[in-house]
Amino acid sequence: MNHVTVATVMTSRVATAVPDTPYRELVGLLLAHDIDLLPVIDVMGRPVGVVTDHELFAKLEHHGGTDPPPLFGGRRVRVRRTQAAGVTAAAVMSTPAPTVSHDATLGGAIRALSDSDRRHLCVVDDSGYLVGTLSRRDVLRVFLRSDAVIHHDLEHRLNDPARCHHPIGIDVTDGVVALTGTLAVRSLTEQATRIAHRVAGVITVHNELDYDYDDLTTTGL
Repeated sequence: MNHVTVATVMTSRVATAVPDTPYRELVGLLLAHDIDLLPVIDVMGRPVGVVTDHELFAKLEHHGGTDPPPLFGGRRVRVRRTQAAGVTAAAVMSTPAPTVSHDATLGGAIRALSDSDRRHLCVVDDSGYLVGTLSRRDVLRVFLRSDAVIHHDLEHRLNDPARCHHPIGIDVTDGVVALTGTLAVRSLTEQATRIAHRVAGVITVHNELDYDYDDLTTTGL
């Protein structure tokens, strides 16, 4: 997915807050827009933090920060108690805001989102201004790419005339790819499968390629 950028699948219409946005308004924005990420931006439009239902839930979890602190709570509990007592975005937001460039590859963003504690990223332009958000749900949109677009990408990556002497037959149906034809050596057939799996929108690949020579068995690979 190295040729697909974050801008391709990000959500560009984003509700935002500013540091002095009141707590109740934060709740209202999340519910009214049916979202679970609210970037907090400065006067220039750059993200300085984020508010999610996780931060807002601290007020219920710790009763507004009035509960006696536990003896062995650690840093996480201290942060949650501070958030529980907060009445503005500045007091409850998590910092720094997790960001990704709009022209970053989707593969890099997926690695960032694979962290179990990180479900969203703020997308910024070259000047650091907020231009969108990216969630795991947004990334899943790649699986809705049309078969024709997937086929075009596969042709470009697998049948480049400059390096391909044995064209590969490509069929795409509902994101499922079938590769047919005969290549010179077995290692090239397996390489073709790996390349195809990295094309955005591909669900699985059926490798039906044949080969003239089994270089993997001969070399012990």
